[in-house]
Amino acid sequence: MPAFNEEKSLPRVIAEIRDFDPHFEVVVVDDGSTDRTAQVAAAAGARVLKLPFNVGIGGAVQTGYQFALENGFDVAVQVDGDGQHDPREIPRLLEPLLEDRADMVVGSRFAPGGGYRGTSLRRVGIHLFAAIVSLLVRARVTDTTSGFRAVNRKAIRLFALDYPPDYPEVEATVLLVRCGLRMLEVPVQMRVRETGASSITALRSVYYMVKVLLALFIGLFRRYTTPLEEP
Repeated sequence: MPAFNEEKSLPRVIAEIRDFDPHFEVVVVDDGSTDRTAQVAAAAGARVLKLPFNVGIGGAVQTGYQFALENGFDVAVQVDGDGQHDPREIPRLLEPLLEDRADMVVGSRFAPGGGYRGTSLRRVGIHLFAAIVSLLVRARVTDTTSGFRAVNRKAIRLFALDYPPDYPEVEATVLLVRCGLRMLEVPVQMRVRETGASSITALRSVYYMVKVLLALFIGLFRRYTTPLEEP
């Protein structure tokens, strides 16, 4: 669970995960927060990986995957710390993994049965990325910016060794498929964030779209050599 200044929402999110399965290892990656994120996460029973300064969402997520790889986990679930992802939806993500139908399962707001309300600009961006990524991976993808994901051991290893650093979800989907792994979407309902405000303003949304499109274009010429098997 990557978290930056989420002290108000974390106790509820962690409690909901515990209600779903008290045996889950809940790991919060504190991305250089300036509030009490680390303290409230630890008090709620989570393992806290505290980064010395803010590295951004990509670095925080990769830190979580590195922890999962080094500690021998076979499955990892990525959940945002702001309360938008409902832990009660986790079984939908886990089922295809456990049945070996996918290496990464993404909770989609736009797959049939999902639901999403957001700004017009953000919806346009999400649909644009979905169309482009669908072409790149030669499969229909509806929600490339969802951070609600579950992965198996192969994908854990891939993302621990190679993960896009900035606004990473779109590029990570392409990386996964081009490395020969399987991606599947399942419909989920996402909630309005409980606290704080998104860092992606209207201006940043435009910048984000341009930057990710450029990264996808450059990625067309990249050779993916990340080893997926254990040494």
